[in-house]
Amino acid sequence: MHDPPTAPRPIAPRARLVRVIGSPGGQGRLSPLRKTLLFFLALFVLSALLAWLDPRPTLRHVKLTVLSGAPSGNYHATVERLAAETARRRGSIRNQSSAGSVENVQRLIAARHSCEVQFALVQGGTVVPDDAGLELLGRLPQPESLIILGRNVDRLRTPADLVGMRIGIGPVGSGTEQMMRRLLAQVPELRLQVSTQSIDQQLDMVARGELELAAMVIDEGAALVHDAVVRRHLQMLDLPDASALARRLPFVRPGRIEAGQIDYMRRLPPRDLQLLQMDTLIVGNGCAKNGATVGLLTAVAEVFPTFIQHNRGQPNLSGLPMATVATDFLQDEGPDVLGTYAPWAMDILPLPTWIQLGVALSVLFSAMAIGHRFRLWRIDGQRVKIEREVAGLFHGGVTLGEIADMPPDARHGSAEARARLDGLIGRLEALAERCRRESLSILVPMGAEMFYRYQESLIAELLYALRVYRERLPPAT
Repeated sequence: MHDPPTAPRPIAPRARLVRVIGSPGGQGRLSPLRKTLLFFLALFVLSALLAWLDPRPTLRHVKLTVLSGAPSGNYHATVERLAAETARRRGSIRNQSSAGSVENVQRLIAARHSCEVQFALVQGGTVVPDDAGLELLGRLPQPESLIILGRNVDRLRTPADLVGMRIGIGPVGSGTEQMMRRLLAQVPELRLQVSTQSIDQQLDMVARGELELAAMVIDEGAALVHDAVVRRHLQMLDLPDASALARRLPFVRPGRIEAGQIDYMRRLPPRDLQLLQMDTLIVGNGCAKNGATVGLLTAVAEVFPTFIQHNRGQPNLSGLPMATVATDFLQDEGPDVLGTYAPWAMDILPLPTWIQLGVALSVLFSAMAIGHRFRLWRIDGQRVKIEREVAGLFHGGVTLGEIADMPPDARHGSAEARARLDGLIGRLEALAERCRRESLSILVPMGAEMFYRYQESLIAELLYALRVYRERLPPAT
């Protein structure tokens, strides 16, 4: 006599689920009038939300401070134009005056922690420390010119005619002063006597004869140049051998002012003049967000229509690294989709990174789907294998209903047959537990849990039939 094996716990017959559904016309049902009012209320709220968000592209996210220059200078006027364009598109740019490019660079570096200033206009060739952390956004298409004014300077034709003259080189800290000192360092033989005053003071000193020359780096079409030539009757110096001098400074290039360019009717200047020209740089300190930076570049491209083509067609010789946002803006010839309609998304990640993230997520979801299908295939294969063994234990073509209802078979009275039946039940229980665990995995794609639920239902039905039959077997003797 052997002790009977421990029998599985009794399984109660499956009960039918009954759903109680409320009768039509209950208290929770809305009348047609209420449904109509609720629809129009939702439509009104949606319209108000869209009106408040205003999905049209604007620059309302642009709130920047830009360092320019003297209030009477060209830098200040340029930033005013950018501020007007930004304000037209619901943004704001605060035009902050300064002494010039050198001060702009110093203030940009100092503001890297406080971020009270984000951008500045800087004259090309201005010395910037290597560890300053500044970056270039672009160059304005209209270059600046080194204009030297004086009385009766048309008689100065060779470099030797300039030896020993008194010249004003602009206020201390200005780009003109730094530019002139670097230029004069290339020709120390001139032995010029330099002084530093404001541009207006220099022009007054030239008119009184206290200075022979007054230098300024300015736009050729600036009102200050027109006033000096037309009203003050000063002449512009035809810089001798300007092309040879430009080769000594990599940030300048030779330029020309045409006869009559300042005043066509008076033909001022009376002949073509040589001079030196340099770029105006838009420099940032990295404080501005990507969306605001793209907004500023958008305003610059609107004010200067050739800005993009001018920067794409010339190498960066400024010595400053190009900002990544500016590089993408120039390559795309304007703002991308995120920069236009969702600048806040650019502050999180740039568009290429969003695309890469989308591709990565697509690959991840595909891998999840493949892994899910593989695990599901393995579960289904094991279930089918157990079903074959069940059919071999009973007879071919047996159904679950027949197993649950059939009387005990004499063949299953032996301990070996009972152990085999218990083993099948144990494997099914383990498979059901595995199926449930796999269905709860975070790697299962959304909605794919139902495939596991279907396998669970098949396993549960087979388990129910085997357990009912097992309970019906008499104790082994």
